[in-house]
Amino acid sequence: MEWYLKVLKNYVGFSGRARRKEYWMFYLFNAIAMIILSIIDNIIGTYSLLYCLYSLAVLLPSLAVAFRRLHDIGRSGAWILIGLIPLIGAIILLVFACTDSQPDDNQYGPNPKATF
Repeated sequence: MEWYLKVLKNYVGFSGRARRKEYWMFYLFNAIAMIILSIIDNIIGTYSLLYCLYSLAVLLPSLAVAFRRLHDIGRSGAWILIGLIPLIGAIILLVFACTDSQPDDNQYGPNPKATF
């Protein structure tokens, strides 16, 4: 939960680096929240209203943590645009998200693993 809150506190921080753990824990809690909200929407009959509002609320933090994750492996945040290529783009982004951090400091900042 602390990783999820860390991303939300750094709401639009597109600079710096994000560890794999920070990235994946954010997306895990995000997925759980979306599933719960969609169930609640179906129960109370709001037709995805809560789900859509939550999705809009976490859009910028999701983009920011994805940019920082790309920075952590030494890639520019512009690589996120490769996700616009159907299927192949998503696979490439998944591989990037699973790639380990660069062990040393890079042009985007110090290694976040060194601070933990």
